[in-house]
Amino acid sequence: MNEKLLAAFYEMIPEAKRLLFDKIAQERTKHLTVVLENIYQEHNASAVLRTCDCFGIQELHVVESKNQYKIQRDIARGAGSWVDMYNYNEGDTALMDCITNLKNNGYKIVALTPEANQHTIFDIPIDQPLALTFGTEWEGISDDVCATADYQISIPMVGFTESFNVSVSAALTLQAIRHRLDKSAIDWKLSNEEQITTKLKWCQKYMRNGDVVRRDLERRLNEIE
Repeated sequence: MNEKLLAAFYEMIPEAKRLLFDKIAQERTKHLTVVLENIYQEHNASAVLRTCDCFGIQELHVVESKNQYKIQRDIARGAGSWVDMYNYNEGDTALMDCITNLKNNGYKIVALTPEANQHTIFDIPIDQPLALTFGTEWEGISDDVCATADYQISIPMVGFTESFNVSVSAALTLQAIRHRLDKSAIDWKLSNEEQITTKLKWCQKYMRNGDVVRRDLERRLNEIE
């Protein structure tokens, strides 16, 4: 059904956009995902979202138990249309709801912290899906994340400053691990079925009243069948 639905959508959008969707979907991944814990500076939150899109990270998980996640459009540059974002904002349980959900879906929880001496971004095991967790600008990762993390990792630094800006940390970490995945034999990209599902979402976002268009196409296809 989804394959036929995508074909119907593709008849309605320009060829250049179809080719772009196909090309980008082939490089998308859920093997890596990002968790942002109560990020409160809008430019950082927006920059991380944009970074996820640039490195092909399809899902972003946002914990909002203390701070609401807000996007600055001039920084995100439309990345919110292409990355699937999941928000957790149910008070005191928001963080653990996020962690539990990810663990139940096979992810190893990774806490990014300058104090970590177990692994760095260059040697953390990448054979299993990783949820890379970044903390607030001033406090960093919470004790709760550290307590539940499967790995604590750091970014090697040689200067006086103790840590990178959170958006820079995300970019450095994703670039390093994505590069390692590219060089590995791990099956880390979206499956064909996942690519179709993702491209359908993109079509909906691209088209005006995309949700309405999708419902109409589904109705027509059901009538034919």
